[in-house]
Amino acid sequence: MDRRRLLGNFLRARREAVSLEDAGLTRMGRRRTPGLRREEVAMLAGVSNDYYVRLEQGRERRPSEQVLNALARVLRLDDAATEHLYELAYPRPRPRPVRREEQVSLRLLRLLRVCDATPAFILGRWMDVLATNRLAAALCEGLDHKDNLLRLCFLDPQAHTFFPEWEDAAATKVAQLRAVAGTDPEDPFLPLLVDELSDQSADFVRMWARHDILPRCVERKRFHHPLVGELTFSYETFTVNSAPGQQLVVCQAEPGSPSEAALALLARLQSAVTPP
Repeated sequence: MDRRRLLGNFLRARREAVSLEDAGLTRMGRRRTPGLRREEVAMLAGVSNDYYVRLEQGRERRPSEQVLNALARVLRLDDAATEHLYELAYPRPRPRPVRREEQVSLRLLRLLRVCDATPAFILGRWMDVLATNRLAAALCEGLDHKDNLLRLCFLDPQAHTFFPEWEDAAATKVAQLRAVAGTDPEDPFLPLLVDELSDQSADFVRMWARHDILPRCVERKRFHHPLVGELTFSYETFTVNSAPGQQLVVCQAEPGSPSEAALALLARLQSAVTPP
């Protein structure tokens, strides 16, 4: 992934997403450019047009904190997107990974098995599903791409059925990938995943080009299971300090809800097929 182009690509995508009205400018005549023009961003941020053009073209690599704050304001970036902007402008040095496989510790696997009343799984840096408990495995039974949440969203033929709100689920995963990518854009494994998804999914290309940023946090998602019907979970994500990049994700149904009853039914069905 070309480090020189990342900051410029992000700035261009975000300025194209800001309307004239949002920026407090008056629309005059027809415009071929979506969102703001470069010169409009430069004017609103208080920098020269030439300087801003150099930023987008990757020829200006070290903008000041004052410039970054001004750009975040003009482009209406939230806290997560502003942090991503800073990561692109001032990347932190990181050790290079030496292999693709991520290992889950025995202690973490034992913890995963303790969470047997609700689906739980371990995610790697690029949303690889490294381990699941029995209920999480039962929830995804029959799906073709269970090794990675992005492949599941964009490459699995059953994804649009499994995720009743597919557009939101897919866009969220892409924005989360963008957030993680900004912390280590030179990781050699990220381009492999992005290229694979881009080659096979026009929807991924469309969403990836937006440069939306969303950190992994509490989420609420709907699923459709062929045996127990619809379930709605809130996701809670925990960072694994002993394994940088790994996260423990726990799904919870609202107490007393139809989803809790459906989850209990799924647990009984799973136990009948796979004795403890």
